Amino acid sequence: MHSSNTPGLAPPPLAGEAGRGRPQDDLAQTLWSVKYRQPGESSIVDSWRRVATALARVEPHDQADWAERFFGILDGFRFLPGGRILAGAGTERHVTLFNCFVMGLIEDSMDGIFQALKEGALTMQQGGGVGYDFSTLRPAGSQTRSAAGIATGPVSFMRVWDSMCATVLSQGARRGAMMATLRCDHPDIGAFIDAKREPGALRHFNLSVQVGAAFMQAVRDDAEWPLVFPAAALVDAPGEIVMRDWPGSDGPVPCRVLGRLPARELWRRIMRAAHDTAEPGVLFIDRINALNNLGDRERITATNPCGEIPLPPYGACDLGSINLSRFVVDPLTPTAYLDLTAMTDLTRLAVRLLDNVIDLSRYPLEAQRGQALGSRRVGLGITGLGSALVMLGLRYDGAEGRRQAADLMRTLRDAAYGASIELAREKGPFPWFDRARYLRRPFILDLPEHLREGISAHGIRNSHLLAIAPAGSISLLAGNVSSGLEPIHAARAMREVRVSPDATRQFEVEDAALRQWHAQGHAGQPPALIEAAAIAPQDHLRMQAALQPFVDHSISKTINVDAEYPFDDFVRLYEKANALGLKGCTVFRPNPLRGAVLHPLRSEDDLPHCTVCDSA
Repeated sequence: MHSSNTPGLAPPPLAGEAGRGRPQDDLAQTLWSVKYRQPGESSIVDSWRRVATALARVEPHDQADWAERFFGILDGFRFLPGGRILAGAGTERHVTLFNCFVMGLIEDSMDGIFQALKEGALTMQQGGGVGYDFSTLRPAGSQTRSAAGIATGPVSFMRVWDSMCATVLSQGARRGAMMATLRCDHPDIGAFIDAKREPGALRHFNLSVQVGAAFMQAVRDDAEWPLVFPAAALVDAPGEIVMRDWPGSDGPVPCRVLGRLPARELWRRIMRAAHDTAEPGVLFIDRINALNNLGDRERITATNPCGEIPLPPYGACDLGSINLSRFVVDPLTPTAYLDLTAMTDLTRLAVRLLDNVIDLSRYPLEAQRGQALGSRRVGLGITGLGSALVMLGLRYDGAEGRRQAADLMRTLRDAAYGASIELAREKGPFPWFDRARYLRRPFILDLPEHLREGISAHGIRNSHLLAIAPAGSISLLAGNVSSGLEPIHAARAMREVRVSPDATRQFEVEDAALRQWHAQGHAGQPPALIEAAAIAPQDHLRMQAALQPFVDHSISKTINVDAEYPFDDFVRLYEKANALGLKGCTVFRPNPLRGAVLHPLRSEDDLPHCTVCDSA
């Protein structure tokens, strides 16, 4: 096993404290100072000490020892806790340590709508992004039983949320991030699909369509697709009644068919909007629910703003990422390898740290506290995969790169579940744990037998353990390693970063693997370095598919295509994503409606999907 002081694991020299103190470049220094630094802290080491000490206070015994252990995994940027943890743990600020939440169901009444708006505002004020399913709101033009008047539809109320978000931001809160989802059989699905075609519209939202298995089958069959809404919410009108599962109901409810159109036509309309504007994304919602470890007790219809955590109402994102670039021994040499033993050791502590976040954090709403304490979900993931593969001499689009990525993710899964079983032995399983039901869930059935036996004997501390987030800002903080499971977007680039609610700065950045290559005396670029734009879209999908079987939540991933990418091929990418068993898909094609945060030092622009949430 190699420790964090092994030469192969040591990060490039950082200004000020020889690898441990100040972030190594102006961008990282600025990010730390603007986003994470607290009064009295002179270097990021002080921030790590603050976080480690605060989270160790949750422990009933040996708090000083746990503080040192937690500091040990933070030291050297080996483990990168979510931005809210790094910014808020150990402070007196009235903030949450969770990056994002999925909010409660929006009741289809004026009181319910504005109560949901209030809950979102309170959550965003404390630093949490929010996700909503707007499917519960009546379609535009419909009349209700309970009040005279005509409904204005989900999209009209989304504009109210967008204005709220802008107002909260003007008060100096963290830059806002929201996700809106809508069922593909909601009568207003067309307005939702095209909601962001106007420049500047709904600028604080990401949009995703909930696509079910029945719809995809209807697309394949070129069948008619009914648009429906619960009949109980509508004034009697002629029309067919069908039974559908609906948010907020325990089972199928009678729904009135308000329209029909060819499923393939609707599918291509979704695809055309995504092709033209990069939105909406697609959530394969039936698969999300089928693979949910708590799918026997909850129905998921929304995700956090970046899509890596599908959550039930009031669920929260407790995020952290293992920086894979710090586990490459002898990087950029013929003997380079990934130290999986050291990664396993770190994983055990990272799971414990994230579990402690649940007990330490403030919660904007009591319903969020109840959901977090009941399930004790955490989202441990990876970042720096693209940089690490280059350091290992492996191309991101190659079969061996995918194989090793899958191996490390399998190792991470097994280590995380093993750590959670041990925590259950020590502290008890999550309160909603039902042994027989949990062991029957599909993801749990795929675990190695020794882990299933451990869950049967001792329970498990956390219902879910794994998610791969964008990890944007924290990856920049760690020396510009590639973010999440993404490839290197650009070896060298101009990066625009928000330094205040109304100001941004441009920084020239160089990928960590390229910087290491130059530090070792080489010219040019490492042979394995391939940028995102040069990777075939199918190979982006294959990497996501290689890792998804070992991730119990989901994966935030952008499939990059160029501006001239044919529309029919674009459609086939989403259909391939479904065939590969993915939980969601977002394909980004450069277009005039979306700004850019990343400018390679060439003529091209390249932009991840989520422009409103880069601070995971």
